[in-house]
Amino acid sequence: MDPIRHFLKSKSAIKLFPDACLRKTCHPILKFDASLAAAAERLQAVMARQKMGVGIAAPQLGLSLKMAVVDVRARVPEAARLVLINPEIIAHAGEQLSHEGCMSLPEYSGYLHRWTKVTVRYQDILGTEHVKEALGLEAVCIQHEIDHLNGILFFDRVIQLKTGMRPRDLREKS
Repeated sequence: MDPIRHFLKSKSAIKLFPDACLRKTCHPILKFDASLAAAAERLQAVMARQKMGVGIAAPQLGLSLKMAVVDVRARVPEAARLVLINPEIIAHAGEQLSHEGCMSLPEYSGYLHRWTKVTVRYQDILGTEHVKEALGLEAVCIQHEIDHLNGILFFDRVIQLKTGMRPRDLREKS
């Protein structure tokens, strides 16, 4: 069965670490059709239900395909929601310290280095190619979600695992 059709028939629960699907390198998407659009809508709906969610990648819902949604509009009003299909960072600049969490590891957050500015090439749900330059939070979110598509979790990049990662403050989750 087509993985997207199977995904659409299954329950949409966020996969939690150590689920093996979070460590797989995802496959590129080659077919752009109504089921892909429905899968993107499902990702957006699940992310919207998460209080702190600003991005979600397909493997977080068990779909091993290169698709992610980034939506930082709640914190950056001039930003737009992005549906990234087969995204690839083609340029980057600067470095910033980022404090990140993840819906797949909800009890922890950590400090890591991310690029301040990224240029990402991706396709939209119709298959049209785009190139976008992103800064700040949007750049961080794009990097975080692309990491998911490559089987990398934020704690793999934590500055010092012993001191750079900590349990989340319970107030963040309420």
